[in-house]
Amino acid sequence: MATRQNWLMRNHKLFEKNTFILLLGILIVVAIGGIIEIVPLFYLKNTIEKVEGMRPYTPLELAGQQIYVREGCHVCHSQMIRPLRDEVERYGHYSLAAESMYDHPFLWGSKRTGPDLARVGGKYSDEWQKQHLIDPRALVPESIMPPYAFLAGRPLDLTMLTGEMSALKTEGVPYSKEMIARAADDARAQAGEDYDVEALRASYDAIAGRKGTVPVRDFDGERGDPSELDALIAYLQMLGTLVDFSTYEAADLSNQR
Repeated sequence: MATRQNWLMRNHKLFEKNTFILLLGILIVVAIGGIIEIVPLFYLKNTIEKVEGMRPYTPLELAGQQIYVREGCHVCHSQMIRPLRDEVERYGHYSLAAESMYDHPFLWGSKRTGPDLARVGGKYSDEWQKQHLIDPRALVPESIMPPYAFLAGRPLDLTMLTGEMSALKTEGVPYSKEMIARAADDARAQAGEDYDVEALRASYDAIAGRKGTVPVRDFDGERGDPSELDALIAYLQMLGTLVDFSTYEAADLSNQR
């Protein structure tokens, strides 16, 4: 035993006294660990289970997500419910990887100054969301959230939607050329304006694999082209609503080879 300890000490000194050998040893260990973790993934057809109901964001919801990021909402609100009892009881079913498959960037978050928003969709009415964004303390006196009343009077820039969706298509988001071409009209249609609602719903419901995944209404209560407030409320109201957890059963990915 003593002989073995002496051998280890002699060889350990070699790494302590020679920076190059220490660095080389670290690289070898990290490389071996990385190969062990990464190589098995190449033999899986899919590392994310396919869940019925999941679809990419509509143009209006996508614009709302961009505003959400622009205004720093993700800094204070997470969008990831961990599989812990207290989290599930407070926020709902734990988050699935599939629910973020079309997010660029991911908005899981690591800090909760405010509550988690992964399942906030449908929890409150559109009017509640509108008033909360305009004057947070009118509804939640202890809130430290800044007001976003300026969003109500700011028209949504519909010209940027085509470029955003085209960029996401290159990332693998399944937008078709037709969906991208009519992005502005789809945004108006979802906000309750007189545009082709059926085309909007048909496109996104087809990807989701079920009907009724696209809510259509005047989210901010004001007629006319959608405002930034329209888009943000539309985005918030769809979070966590696409998967029907009353029928959901986790898939076994271990045999997908």
